[in-house]
Amino acid sequence: MSGNPTAMTIRRPGGAVRSPDGIASEPFWVEALLEGSAAGENAAMRATLDPGTITNWHTHPRGQLLYALSGIGRAQRDGGPVEEIRPGDAVWFAAGEKHWHGAAEDAPFSYVSIQATDGERFVDWLEPVELPR
Repeated sequence: MSGNPTAMTIRRPGGAVRSPDGIASEPFWVEALLEGSAAGENAAMRATLDPGTITNWHTHPRGQLLYALSGIGRAQRDGGPVEEIRPGDAVWFAAGEKHWHGAAEDAPFSYVSIQATDGERFVDWLEPVELPR
């Protein structure tokens, strides 16, 4: 599927793939829900991360909504504290806000993310996160 559907569409679970190399501390499962490709269309995905897996720093040109489904997550905006995320929490990252998110050290984490496209892109991946141990 390319672009957002033009009529009611049901996407059944299944079809998850491993994330590309170089965007997180470890590959994670990701499943496309909406594949926006035109400016302003939404891209949405369901992701499942193993314990301790975190994304690299990144930004979204039009912002991102992250909705926690299960497990325990963590997120941080550049310069802010690391925050815990629990099922039912909704986290908004503003357009261009540098941030990361991932699973707690001792729990997996699943979420849905929704972000609008800007041209054909909806994320800009940056450097790996260096958390204090």
